[in-house]
Amino acid sequence: MLKIGILNITSYSGMELMRILTNHPEVEVMQVTGRSQAGKTLGEVFPFYNGKLKITESLQEDVDLIFSALPHKASAEIIGQYVNNDIPVIDFSADFRLPIDIYENIYDVKHPYPSLINKFIYGLPEKNKEEIKSSKFIANPGCFPTCATIPLLPLENINISNIIVDAKTGISGAGRSQNINHSFSEISDNISAYSIKGHRHEPEIENNINKNVYLTTQLSSITRGIFSTIYFQSEDKIDIENYKHHFDGMPFANVYSEPPRVKEVRGTNNCNIFIQELPKKSNINNYRIISVIDNLVKGAAGQAVQNMNIMFSFDETLGLNNMALYP
Repeated sequence: MLKIGILNITSYSGMELMRILTNHPEVEVMQVTGRSQAGKTLGEVFPFYNGKLKITESLQEDVDLIFSALPHKASAEIIGQYVNNDIPVIDFSADFRLPIDIYENIYDVKHPYPSLINKFIYGLPEKNKEEIKSSKFIANPGCFPTCATIPLLPLENINISNIIVDAKTGISGAGRSQNINHSFSEISDNISAYSIKGHRHEPEIENNINKNVYLTTQLSSITRGIFSTIYFQSEDKIDIENYKHHFDGMPFANVYSEPPRVKEVRGTNNCNIFIQELPKKSNINNYRIISVIDNLVKGAAGQAVQNMNIMFSFDETLGLNNMALYP
């Protein structure tokens, strides 16, 4: 059994990771950290989890793999020592996803371990599966970049332009925050745009596909899920059937003939996609893609487990064949 340690179990993504790993046949979670709840058992903090595993302030013994659900900068400060000791790590934060100059500019922090960035592979299996297989250190992608990048991957070598990503997310994407704007009274029956001066995930999407992107994010009154509508133009006509076949052999990327809905992926590791050609205007081909994911699963914990499965030569889908939490 693979021995697992989880940093920051009390985050939403940490809890989701625990839910998934509890049913994974090849692993055992040995240690979990959570500074605010240290000393308590998981069952005391989360009654839905009937477990006696004690939450500690730091990892106390050796493990085979560490998942870090800590926020940016804090994650690098902690996991840098484990990377230097050659202990495999999957990091949920943005700390190792981007080149140092882009990272420090958009996150406005000094990276504590810049020399380690090149050790990490960007953990989007639909793009970097072969590299993930041979890596010990994975930078788990952001939720918005996952939802936007996967449906754009078949178009990497096509000259598309004017890419607009309109993405709506559930409140769990903001983390366990006491921000007044995230309170029930503010988000209920409401949709609001945020980070309109430039979302941190926009450069991550651009870095993935090597194309300029305009990203608008909106907070909607759902708990979990991302619904992205992507518009783009192309001088050449897109072969829709070839587009669909790009995802052959990718178990969690699915192209459908009707627009997907958030509830269809809630609790799953799926990215469901719909593509259509729009009426031609000014002799330019116009297209629209709709993609949906669960931000806590394919956008965080589920993708991390998918990466783990690839790293340790398990079946890629092991522990992740969950039906949607529907309705």
